[in-house]
Amino acid sequence: MESEIIVGLDIGTTKIACIVGRKNEFGKIEILGNGKTESIGVKRGVVANIEHTVKSIRTAVEMAEAKSGVEIKYVNVGIAGQHIKSHQHRGTIIREDPDKEISYAEVEQLTQKMYKLGMAPGEEIIDVIAQDYIIDNESDIREPVGMLGNTLEANYHIIIGQTAAAKNIYKCIRKANLEMVDLILEPIASADAVLSEEEKEAGVVLVDIGGGTTDVAIFYDNVIRHTAVIPFGGDVVTEDVKEGCTIIKKHAEELKVKFGSALANENRDDEVVAIPGLRGRPPKEITLKNLANIIQARMEEIVQYISFEINNSGFEKKLIAGIVLTGGGAQLKHIDQLTEFVTGMDTRVGYPNEHLANDVSDEMASPMYSTGIGLVIEGIKRFDSEIRNELTNKLEKDLGLDTEEMSPKQKKKAQKKPKEGQQGRTRFLDMIKQWFDDDSVQ
Repeated sequence: MESEIIVGLDIGTTKIACIVGRKNEFGKIEILGNGKTESIGVKRGVVANIEHTVKSIRTAVEMAEAKSGVEIKYVNVGIAGQHIKSHQHRGTIIREDPDKEISYAEVEQLTQKMYKLGMAPGEEIIDVIAQDYIIDNESDIREPVGMLGNTLEANYHIIIGQTAAAKNIYKCIRKANLEMVDLILEPIASADAVLSEEEKEAGVVLVDIGGGTTDVAIFYDNVIRHTAVIPFGGDVVTEDVKEGCTIIKKHAEELKVKFGSALANENRDDEVVAIPGLRGRPPKEITLKNLANIIQARMEEIVQYISFEINNSGFEKKLIAGIVLTGGGAQLKHIDQLTEFVTGMDTRVGYPNEHLANDVSDEMASPMYSTGIGLVIEGIKRFDSEIRNELTNKLEKDLGLDTEEMSPKQKKKAQKKPKEGQQGRTRFLDMIKQWFDDDSVQ
């Protein structure tokens, strides 16, 4: 059975990508259409100019609508930026009736408690991700619903961001005449697109090298353990090439993409490329070895930041599956070898074709679309989960039944889909929406 059509909107530093997709009957993601445009108003993953960002969003959305034939109204949006941080927290509730099965409502109640934790001024909890549950001191429980116990506890991965940054994203979405269904941390989305379940279980580091930021997500035993955003990406490499070779930014970017390498030793001294001169000046000759030296110096710095985050997570000895690189920056030649040299960990480049249907174009299987495709995958997961929870809560409330006691007819009746846009909203998203009325974003 095909799923609801879900739209992912990746608002990046170098590009804005809009991807329309759904899950087909084989459980794979079918891409119905996509749009990509240059991102002008975003710096290091954060909106710096509302009008420019809105214009880019509209362009990308219109392209995706034309290709997919779908009118886009609701979008799942990614959030990144150096203001993002995370920490672990344990929550507890004492149950009123320990002889009654644990319900979805109680699990949701425990999760909502996490959103009430005290934060520093200007910061808010963006997302709360349950890692595992503890019932009466019995740990490592993944699905507590239906079990019995006096106390229900959970370990949570809590993601924190600046309120202003999220407000600006929301304002851009509204001004582009769209509705935000969910705000999703970008490294989590990218991980959905390029990692296998085996890698997540064995222990793996997902590194998404974007234009403005490098996102890190660490998984172990199928649970997210650590997330971080490093405020450097492909753009600083381009700036270094521009300064080091004394050329304009456009030529520096082309040079990096076409001839760049993360390892200087892989280039010969006699390999030279000519850059057109400005205003009738003679062409400028640059050796590929010199270019690679400039790139390698900056990439080594970024990989050292990644290595610091791995050590900081406390899981560096448990990551059997090593590092998976994705994002536009992962297309740089020899980036995987450099990462292996610096970290000493097995490294591969991750492509988002792990979960895609067979008929998807080669362009969409590029690492640069990992976040956009991941937003679609995560959106589908959240949509399905929300419907399941709503149905179960409704049945428990209206019928006074546990889901185990439903007749097949009752279950079938409950499984009708709600109308588009009725997906659940996070508490944080609801709070942002209260700050804006229709007049303020026209």
